[in-house]
Amino acid sequence: MPSQDTRTLLQSAVPTAAVGAIVAAVSAVLAGGKGAVGAVVGTLVVIAFMGLGMFALQRTAKALPHLFQMMGLLLYVLQLLLLLVFVALFKDTTLFNPKAFAVGLVVSTVVWMASQARAHMKAKILYVDPDSEQSDKPEKSGSST
Repeated sequence: MPSQDTRTLLQSAVPTAAVGAIVAAVSAVLAGGKGAVGAVVGTLVVIAFMGLGMFALQRTAKALPHLFQMMGLLLYVLQLLLLLVFVALFKDTTLFNPKAFAVGLVVSTVVWMASQARAHMKAKILYVDPDSEQSDKPEKSGSST
């Protein structure tokens, strides 16, 4: 991953993990140990899904830049659907508190998306590639003879 992608990933993952820790602490107080485990699992699932999705989107941007916007929209819809599937699969589990798991998923997803949007707004990304081949050619003005 280039440095900008890594920076964006860190600017999204760190706040998500911090909020996940807060949700785990609150869940531990309200639902005991199983609540804390549920919140931690939910947060880890979000970090894994969103991080892998971001990695896949960056690879798509490099290989097929004309599909970048469509892939971004498709990726977010798939991620949210997969998170919904996780909630449905683990709603009756006894390994952890399913409500704490769902709260961890939802809160972590919201924080990830908000921090990713903030990271992209703060990033100084060039709109024109200064190293492109076309920038080396002098521009012609006037008519050709």
